Amino acid sequence: MHRIGFGFDAHRFEEGRKLIIGGVEIPHAEGLSGHSDADVLTHAICDALLGALGLGDIGSHFPDSDPKWKDVSSLTLLEETLAKMNDAKYDIQNIDSTVVCEKPRISPHIRAIKEKLSAITGLEPGSLGIKATTTDGMGFTGRGEGIAAYAVVIIKSSGT
Repeated sequence: MHRIGFGFDAHRFEEGRKLIIGGVEIPHAEGLSGHSDADVLTHAICDALLGALGLGDIGSHFPDSDPKWKDVSSLTLLEETLAKMNDAKYDIQNIDSTVVCEKPRISPHIRAIKEKLSAITGLEPGSLGIKATTTDGMGFTGRGEGIAAYAVVIIKSSGT
């Protein structure tokens, strides 16, 4: 049986933090505000996986009220999410995602992001779509106030 999940996340910029997208530090004057490292792409992927499994959202599993998750790498959240997927006897077939921001340019970092996420998910790079776009100056991303990310996943019952 196949299942599809959709995820979305957005964070505002904050001075004094590193900018992490897909587990990769991206040079920028500001990072993203959040309880963890605020990696919007990884959060969107986690949300999509949890949704495909019918397990709610990332906030219900890794609440910002729990000090355990304070400043944690979102790759740890992804590993925890993948463990839940494995417990439910599902495998990832495909991830497609889009990062939305005016600055910084994400496209020069896509290869590194793919490598990082491929290593954690076990997906071949061809099954892991990472795209970047802008909103041509419209909305909070267009005004440079933050970054958003969308993700869609397909998972399949492993039958074991």
